[in-house]
Amino acid sequence: MEGNLSTVTEFIFLGFSDLQHLQLLLFILVLLIYLIILIGNSLIIAVTVADLALQSPMYFFLRNLSVLEVCYTSVIIPKTLSNLLSEHQTISFLGCAAQMYFFLLFGNSECCLLAVMSYDRYVAICNPMHYSLVMSRKVTISLASVVWIAGNVVAFEQTVTIFMLSFHGPNKIEHFFCDVIPVLKLASTDTSLNDVINAVLIVVFIIFPFVLIITSYVCILSTILKMRSAEGRHKAFSTCSSHLITVTLFFGSCFIIYMRPGSSGSVDTNRAISLLYTVITPMFNPIIYSLRNKEVKEALRKLLGRSRTS
Repeated sequence: MEGNLSTVTEFIFLGFSDLQHLQLLLFILVLLIYLIILIGNSLIIAVTVADLALQSPMYFFLRNLSVLEVCYTSVIIPKTLSNLLSEHQTISFLGCAAQMYFFLLFGNSECCLLAVMSYDRYVAICNPMHYSLVMSRKVTISLASVVWIAGNVVAFEQTVTIFMLSFHGPNKIEHFFCDVIPVLKLASTDTSLNDVINAVLIVVFIIFPFVLIITSYVCILSTILKMRSAEGRHKAFSTCSSHLITVTLFFGSCFIIYMRPGSSGSVDTNRAISLLYTVITPMFNPIIYSLRNKEVKEALRKLLGRSRTS
């Protein structure tokens, strides 16, 4: 590079640079978690496709969630694993743009999908007589399509507006992947428009879905408490608890990272919280949904039993 006027052609990740003595241990740990994510979510995808008892909208959306989790983590973890074994933890300018685009695509889509899943539970519990009509196959496919299309359009627009900025100065990202805020900090030009866009998107893709989820579950809770049958209440609670745990983990970490003032939070804190929603939560999701759902557990037993006998 030639002084301050040279254009940045690559970025250097500083995410784990202060943990040189732990990088091999981190590599093994992250690799094991990634394998659990791939195997766990692949099993959920397989059983929800193969088992005829798991063809309801709830399992259709669960299958979409598992696909998102696999894609979402595959955008970040393989590059992180490669960097943990490399002396130079770098990524090209275009590689960074691609990583951010896919991260935003799958992350935004997951926020919307979790809201759609809560609406599905709301209709199933609060309006069961009309469930098959309201959540018909056409409607469920349309909702899933809107989730993926919205995530794609917004991710493309946001990535383009960020990487059209000038990057002529520092190229060290204080993170382990190309997230929006750490990259924007390196821009050489004014980022006020990007800050406004980010604020609007936080409202649309984090706050608004979260409010919808909370509203759905307030209505669900009210309906459950009115049920006379203890067995009915237990079944309704167990159906919703897996989704609530996932929502708490995912949105909780998103709120901490994206809704604090830009200057708050140490690099270590941000790294730990980012690891929670990019690595840890996707690992727990298949465990949560399989252990707390009798139908999924039964389908898994059938699938694994078939594979042993074949």
